[in-house]
Amino acid sequence: MRRLLPRRFSLIQKLTILTGTVVVLFMTLFAWVNINNLQKLLVNNTIRDLDNLASTIIRMTRHQMLVDNRTIVYQMINEVANRPGVERIRMINRDGVIVHSTATDEIGQLLDQKAARCSLCHKPGQTLTRPPLLERSRFFTLPDGKQVMGLAKAVQNEQSCSTAACHAHAGSTRVLGVVDIIVSLDVLKADLASYRNRIILLTVLLIILLGASLTFFTLHLVNRPVNELLRHTARLAQGQLDCEMTPTSNDELGELMRAFQLMTSNLRQARNDLEEWGRTLEEKVRDRSDQLQRMQMQLVHTEKLASLGELVAGIAHEINNPLSGILIFSSLAAKDKRLDPALQGDLETISSEAQRCAGIVKGLLEFARDYQPKMTVCEINQVVLDSLRLVECQSVFQNVAILRQLDNDLPQIMADQNQLKQVFINIFINAGQAMQDLKRGELKIITTRAVEPEGGVMVRISDSGCGVPEEQLGKLFDPFFTTKGTGGTGLGLSVSYGIIQAHGGTITAESVIGVGTTFRISLPACTGEKNSE
Repeated sequence: MRRLLPRRFSLIQKLTILTGTVVVLFMTLFAWVNINNLQKLLVNNTIRDLDNLASTIIRMTRHQMLVDNRTIVYQMINEVANRPGVERIRMINRDGVIVHSTATDEIGQLLDQKAARCSLCHKPGQTLTRPPLLERSRFFTLPDGKQVMGLAKAVQNEQSCSTAACHAHAGSTRVLGVVDIIVSLDVLKADLASYRNRIILLTVLLIILLGASLTFFTLHLVNRPVNELLRHTARLAQGQLDCEMTPTSNDELGELMRAFQLMTSNLRQARNDLEEWGRTLEEKVRDRSDQLQRMQMQLVHTEKLASLGELVAGIAHEINNPLSGILIFSSLAAKDKRLDPALQGDLETISSEAQRCAGIVKGLLEFARDYQPKMTVCEINQVVLDSLRLVECQSVFQNVAILRQLDNDLPQIMADQNQLKQVFINIFINAGQAMQDLKRGELKIITTRAVEPEGGVMVRISDSGCGVPEEQLGKLFDPFFTTKGTGGTGLGLSVSYGIIQAHGGTITAESVIGVGTTFRISLPACTGEKNSE
């Protein structure tokens, strides 16, 4: 069986039903209270009118009663009874006998003083009392079915009454009789019904106006922003993140719409970032792969240097001993007077070549030696200038213009100045040798602050020499690799690479054929700790 879903009410319908119900309940309560208050007010006013009418009758007939002209008195009472709404007026003496009534059939009747309408004044065991005005009124139905209201007002004994010649009343008598007026409630009911109808009509009109006003303002202030939010949310669910929404107010719904708009902008930005990330992911992976490859090459190079250093150290020690013997004996033989002068040049050649071999062996030992740098706080600019001062007078720099761009606002570094001088001198000499065949060369030395987050300094050394081919650039720091042919050992840059690494820095090289070569050396800034020498 198909399950029947409950009917879905919109927000405007719920608010209209809720507010309409509350308004109807409160307006109905207001109308009911108002009608009840009006009914009490009309009854009280009618009772006061009857009391005033009874007082008027008593004052109007007072003179005729004093002269005992009852005919005129009864005639006056009958004329007053002709007033619209008055059913009957009657006079009752203190014994309860109806002495006159506009309804002639009840004249002479004796009223029961124990009846409910008489017990207000005639209470058992007490003298006549004077109850309040409202308690002297009564409501009842006539035999013909007409609803009426009656009010009794006592005729008080005055001095003129007790001393009148016509008939005397004892001075101790307080009440002479009662004027009882009975009026129809039809007029009162008609007025009350007319007012009730007006109240009901006004209540219905107010309910309609309030309902229409609440519906209008709910549609304008609540329903329209909520529908806009729903449409915007539906578009977002469909992936339309380019949609815009303009807040329609400055209240909480307006704040909610602005929050939705901000959320849409953030989602759109996040999607664009993801798309951009997707577009550049391949490039980033390639860059990361290149970085990993370079790191791997550096690790391989480091391991190669370490292994080669151990091998070179052993070989250097083994070669150093025979070379020492050759140098000693060649020197002794050159000084021996028995030596044929024709052999003197040969011995000098042997000695110089042995010394060159000794220099190579010394370089090998320095390359392989696990030398701990003697760290001190120093200024990088001063180390560069001291290194340059040692080499700038050599012949390879005769046709070279040296440009210095040294930043003065540089942090201090912790380094072994002698080792750093060895690095800079090695690079300076290589640059000079690369430019010695040029008519005009240029060596540019720049020191500046490093761009790494931890700071530090960077030294950039550029020459305008012949350059290094790209396929050889990756081998530039390998031991025994040289671009000078037989003019170098190939250990200078390898030793420099190890020194910079021991200082916690990096050294890289860039070169373009026919343009020149640039070395970049980065060193960390001083942390305030000094190592003991």
